[in-house]
Parts: sequence; structure tokens; C-alpha cells
Amino acid sequence: MVARIWHGWTKPENAENYKRLLEEVIFPGIAAKNIQGYKKIELLCRPLDNEVAFITIMWFESWDAIKTFAGENYSQAYVPQEARELLSRFDTEAQHYEMITTLSY
Repeated sequence: MVARIWHGWTKPENAENYKRLLEEVIFPGIAAKNIQGYKKIELLCRPLDNEVAFITIMWFESWDAIKTFAGENYSQAYVPQEARELLSRFDTEAQHYEMITTLSY
């Protein structure tokens, strides 16, 4: 498994609209692509002093699945225009990590 991790930040007044856009439009749009090897997406959120930080973690079975989603330049961030309008800043590249192990206690 490979995790694709990306960070974006909004102004506090845009946070709820951004979250709604992700949950109602962008995430379902990604799922609708039916990419073989795409497993799931997770959304994390944290309020900061003057902004709200968001992290998305997408899970793929392989590097090939990531390339199917993002293209050969797979590190380039996928940020649709409607998301850019709500973000105050964002990573231009995603980071990728291979899962080594999962433990439950």
C-alpha cells in the first residue's frame, strides 16, 4: 500500500465550505473515476491561530494506481479550481509513503 499525503490551509471562515466541497464534490468525483487500486481517502483537520489546516491521505495498492490517478508526474498536487478558490495556500506536491506495517493493540 502507498499513501499519498497532501496539505492545504483555509481561512477559518472558508473551512466549512472547503470541507463540504471535499465531501460532496471532490471525493465522490475521485471515487467515480473507478481507478483500479484506489482504496480510500481520509480527511484530517486542525484549527490553528489564523487558519485551518487540512490533510488528505489517499491510499493506493501500488505506484501504478497512483500514476493512473495523477499521471506520470504523480507528485504534482491534484487541486481543482473550486478548491483553489477556498484555500489560502496549499502544497504544490503530494508526498508518498509506502506502508511498512499496521499494528493494533
